[in-house]
Amino acid sequence: MDTRSRNNVTVTGRPDGQAVVLAHGFGCDQNMWRLVVPALAEHHRVVLFDYVGSGGSDLSAWSEERYASLDGYAQDVVDVCDELELDHAVFVGHSVSAMIGVLAAQAAPARIGSLVMVAPSPCYLNDDDGYRGGFTAEDIDELLSSLEANYLGWSSTMAPVIMGNPDRPELGQELTNSFCATDPDIARVFARATFLSDSRADLAGVRVPTLVLECAEDVIAPREVGAYVHAAIPSSRLVTLNTTGHCPQLSAPEATAEAILDFLRSR
Repeated sequence: MDTRSRNNVTVTGRPDGQAVVLAHGFGCDQNMWRLVVPALAEHHRVVLFDYVGSGGSDLSAWSEERYASLDGYAQDVVDVCDELELDHAVFVGHSVSAMIGVLAAQAAPARIGSLVMVAPSPCYLNDDDGYRGGFTAEDIDELLSSLEANYLGWSSTMAPVIMGNPDRPELGQELTNSFCATDPDIARVFARATFLSDSRADLAGVRVPTLVLECAEDVIAPREVGAYVHAAIPSSRLVTLNTTGHCPQLSAPEATAEAILDFLRSR
């Protein structure tokens, strides 16, 4: 199957610019990046895509076996990079895609030359060793049970909380609409792959320049998590955006784009 069609690949910006690959998170698609693309496209070749099962991807290519773990999504990334013959691209991953990017960079080191992790979390679960992912085991069980019992209701309730800008309800509504556009069975599998994942052991193996981009307040990836990721990745840079919520590419697109561009200019 043609990867460009399968993953709804879009390429914009300068054909001769360094490639910047933008990867969306759970329940979203490439449209979530639309407000930062113009700034990045001025100097870079910008690649957008949808994971199989999301957005405008070919749903017939989806299988629970492949996408029950983050490795399946990382393979999508590698496939897109291979299809476009990218050389040391900049991978920008939002939320769970930050860890998907780590896995993809390990699998195809010649394709991905640096990482930008936007609101990353390598593990959402608190543990007894002092790691604070933001959720107890009971929290995760309740979240997944609610999602599986009534996905549309869960989306309407959780999306505004995840977006985290109650004074801008249109942002929460956009995320709700995005969640609700995802097939519930596919969302269930992606949610389990996301919230039950633990990628902490993979962080020490990151050897490419890395920007950890966190928000000042984020219920999904609190600042303790950003500090953990920064400390675990050798020579990474941590930047805190003065915005709230888990989707700074929507709530603070100018600041998000500028932080990414500043990182690229300094490499």
